[in-house]
Amino acid sequence: MHVHAILKTKAANRKGPSVFTADPNASLTDVARMLADNNIGAVVVATPDGRVAGIFSERDIVRHIAKSGAGVLGTPIANLMTRAVITCTAEDTIDTVMTKMTRGRFRHVPVIGPDARLVGLVSIGDVVKHHVEEIEHEATALREYITQPH
Repeated sequence: MHVHAILKTKAANRKGPSVFTADPNASLTDVARMLADNNIGAVVVATPDGRVAGIFSERDIVRHIAKSGAGVLGTPIANLMTRAVITCTAEDTIDTVMTKMTRGRFRHVPVIGPDARLVGLVSIGDVVKHHVEEIEHEATALREYITQPH
């Protein structure tokens, strides 16, 4: 199964493929409010032409406040975001993306198109859900094969 299956399912459920993005000049407070208001765990920091400049998550908020205190709340997100963003394409397999997430210990991966522009975002929850569905489908097929007369 591939990432495009996740994006298609999210679109059908009205969860995507749109992605919440933040302007690099938005403050940490602005981004924290966006995460809370939309019940999401991360935002992609995007350039005006839709390219990924960085990513910022709930975990990043906790790290920066713990390190620098409340004074960091007015800081532009461009100064705090993760710049070395691991991305994937819609053609990548779910196993490949799951491996990247597990090894990198992150929970969100931006999906980029052939033109390097943002086309979606997948979370570890999306990946695990589809992986489990794939395993259940295989188990059902095996059970049916075993129980059929030969």
